Amino acid sequence: MQSRLAGVALQLAALATFVAMDTIIKLLTAGFPVVQVMWARFFFGVLTVTLAMRVITGQIPWRSRAPGLQTLRSLTLAFCNLLFTMALVHIPLADATAVGFASPLLTIALAAVWLKEPVGWRRWTGVGIGLLGVVVLLRPPFIFGTAPVHWAMLLPLGTAALFAVYQILTRKLAAIDDPRTTILHTSFAASLVTSAALPFDWVWPSAGGWGALMMLGVLGGLGHGLLVLAYARAPASLLAPMSYTQMIWAVLASMLVFGDVPDMLTLVGMAVIAGGGILVALPDRARR
Repeated sequence: MQSRLAGVALQLAALATFVAMDTIIKLLTAGFPVVQVMWARFFFGVLTVTLAMRVITGQIPWRSRAPGLQTLRSLTLAFCNLLFTMALVHIPLADATAVGFASPLLTIALAAVWLKEPVGWRRWTGVGIGLLGVVVLLRPPFIFGTAPVHWAMLLPLGTAALFAVYQILTRKLAAIDDPRTTILHTSFAASLVTSAALPFDWVWPSAGGWGALMMLGVLGGLGHGLLVLAYARAPASLLAPMSYTQMIWAVLASMLVFGDVPDMLTLVGMAVIAGGGILVALPDRARR
């Protein structure tokens, strides 16, 4: 029980860290190419995690029993971040985050199918309600009779699908590798791919720009480190609903930092998703 509570606490801390990172990413996309922002997030993330691991534990447990899965997980995260960062160029942070909340719902489905974790009817109902909320956020014209939303609203949906796979890979690797090894591998392959693309799109930063780019790596490394530790202590079907707390912080950051106030349909969609999340979070009653 204590291990699960620790996993939930670590998950919540990771989500707050991700919102801070996403806020800085949106600020940076106004002056830097998307590829450069992604490179900073992963490159400085690798440096941060490696240095922290060395200082805290005195070791760098790099060797993995499943290097292929570690590489796949890192590249999945890279594509996930690419889609989300591209979305932030065009749409508000709160909107992008809200659509991305299809990810916990998909994670529960994948946890049931892939990891064989027990998921009862109440959670499946919550998944259905949550996906209905995503439909409200996307506002199909043939349903709502409104003007089509910006095409970039579809990008976080791709992010959601990829992040669900990333979360399941994280949970699967928790049974194979030391959590420290998974933390070290989180940004490695992604940093190699973005470094290869960097010469084609680069803007030289100022001193403040370098500081902001480095901060992405610190927050990214910290957030995913906390996420790995969380999934090592609790099942994916329990942790996934906790992600809904990120929506609150994203809305506040969107309003306070960017002045983007969500409209009524966005708030309704968020409320429906939250309702589905509450059902998902409720434990299934054990059969006698």
